[in-house]
Amino acid sequence: MSLNASSSNTPPIVLTGDRPTGPLHLGHYIGSLKSRVELQHTTQQFILLADTQAMTDNVGRHQRVTENVMEVALDYLAVGIDPEKSTIFIQSQVRELYELSMVLLNLVTVSRLERNPTIKEEIRLRGFERDIPAGFLTYPVSQAADITAFKATLVPVGNDQLPMIEQTNELVRRFNNVVGKEILVECKEMLSATSRLPGIDGKAKMSKSLGNAIQLGSTPAEIKKAVNNMYTDPNHLRVEDPGQVEGNVVFSFLDAFDPNKDELEELKAHYRRGGLGDSVVKRRLEAQLQAMIEPIRTRREEFAKDKGEVLAMLKRGTERARTVAAKTLDEVNASMGLNYFD
Repeated sequence: MSLNASSSNTPPIVLTGDRPTGPLHLGHYIGSLKSRVELQHTTQQFILLADTQAMTDNVGRHQRVTENVMEVALDYLAVGIDPEKSTIFIQSQVRELYELSMVLLNLVTVSRLERNPTIKEEIRLRGFERDIPAGFLTYPVSQAADITAFKATLVPVGNDQLPMIEQTNELVRRFNNVVGKEILVECKEMLSATSRLPGIDGKAKMSKSLGNAIQLGSTPAEIKKAVNNMYTDPNHLRVEDPGQVEGNVVFSFLDAFDPNKDELEELKAHYRRGGLGDSVVKRRLEAQLQAMIEPIRTRREEFAKDKGEVLAMLKRGTERARTVAAKTLDEVNASMGLNYFD
């Protein structure tokens, strides 16, 4: 499998990526990876491994981040993201993003950052209270630098990330107003058509840290075990009992991955009226997931045989990303009079 890369000039420009805190799972696949494979044929797509951002709440666990850069890169390649069509790069190695972040930090107040609903919720979930790492509080600015450095016009996000897009565009308008020129470009959100995939326990979103995820490299035995452990309808005690589809994790997964929607609707109707056991529904889902994950797992294992070449691919992508980001930073510095030696 060749990893040689070449640049693409096809608009619009898309910026997307993941925090490398663990291998990716089916939630990532249905939420973003699948659409990235499609977008790479019609857009100029930049995909960042957001290790700098991941460090903001992984102090003392930095190796967890750096080691997973390779794991996430393998997942990208395994699902069909082509480095000849998408620029895959490591955030921390594009130093221009640090410089642009510093410029943008001067255009936002601490109180505005604290009002960001996404940040407020993540601070609550992490229990930071007032002991908030400064890097974590300001990561919306870092994210804005990522987007604006590549002049991305489309950013795939979930509903919970919409405040980040709003804040990015606020910074773009503020900067352009300050320098009196249209240097940076506003972006638009690109919302996923698929609802967020629940964890197999039905209690939260799918997350590796919560132990309720199915990874893209899962073995057949791991897939079978995960499906068997899936939360269904606790009141569906006997086969003949009517069952509830809503909130039933097995049906949530079938909605996401079963291509035969007509048969699926018939299955739902049968389950609702009774006479259909959970084991039958789970066998159908397991067959779908086994068939879908098997080629992904095989490709992942193939790419993993030559991690040196995967690293070389990341270096090529990072160098291309630096070239683009450096051009934007030059424009930013020139507009502010910070080009003393040119």
